[in-house]
Formats: sequence, structure tokens, C-alpha cells
Amino acid sequence: MTTGNLNAQNKSFENDVTTIDALIKASYEVVSGEKGAKRQWERDNNLHHPKAVYSFFDKESKEQVTMTLQEFHKLTDDMVFATAFYEKEVNREVRLFGNIAHVWSTYETRLEKNGKVARRGINSIQLIFESNRWYIISWTFCGESDKNLIPRTFDRS
Repeated sequence: MTTGNLNAQNKSFENDVTTIDALIKASYEVVSGEKGAKRQWERDNNLHHPKAVYSFFDKESKEQVTMTLQEFHKLTDDMVFATAFYEKEVNREVRLFGNIAHVWSTYETRLEKNGKVARRGINSIQLIFESNRWYIISWTFCGESDKNLIPRTFDRS
């Protein structure tokens, strides 16, 4: 990619990070798409702080897994390329203090664009405001299960 194209692309991503609403909206857009469609990892990189981490509970190992954004992209790239994947926010709660924000974002995942909900869960997203923009600094998610239902206070769907 040429420097001109890279600068134009970064300009197009500027609106993604000016507000919390825009940042969260963009974060769901980057992972969603049809089977065989590349995900928007360059745009996702722009949403995250260079030191950002991802964390989730691995059902097989029964342990919390933590990784860098690049490790998360590598882990999920084949999966999201091999299947349609659409994630949508259905509820959000935000708490702000100074230059930090905590976002509780309840989501639904569909494996067809207008298909039935395949799974649901809650994202716990920590943001920082630095250099006149918002960054995701950490992202932890937990899927709903029969033993771990989403509380009504987080479920506005």
C-alpha cells in the first residue's frame, strides 16, 4: 500500500475514534461480514491502543486466555473467513471518569446476515482518551450459557 493510500485510509478511520459511540459501532463492523470476506483488521488496529489486550474464557481449557490484538486477529482470521459472522450490540452501559471509560456491551451473534441469533454474551471494554481520541485498551468477553444467563439489567433486546 502506498503512503498516499495509507494516509487516506487513516483519514477515513478518524471518525471511528472521536466518540465512544462511533468507536463501539466501528468495533462491531470490523468483525462482521460474509463467508470468504476479509475482515477489516487495519481499521480494527486503528481502534485499539498499541498496548491493547484481548481476553476471554476458553471453554475447553477452562482458563482465561489473554493475548495481543494481533494474536487475536491471527486466532480468529480463519474462523471468520470460513463462515459468515455478524455481531450486533443490543445494549450498552458506559461509565466515565477522567480519561477512562468502561463499556458493558451486550451482543448477539448471527451466522447469517438476517438469520437467527446463534449466541449472545457481554463484552467488557475499557477505553482511554489519549492524543485527542478514544482507544480500546482492553477487551474481555464472556458468552452466555445455560448456567450463565445475561442479567436482565444487561439485556435490552
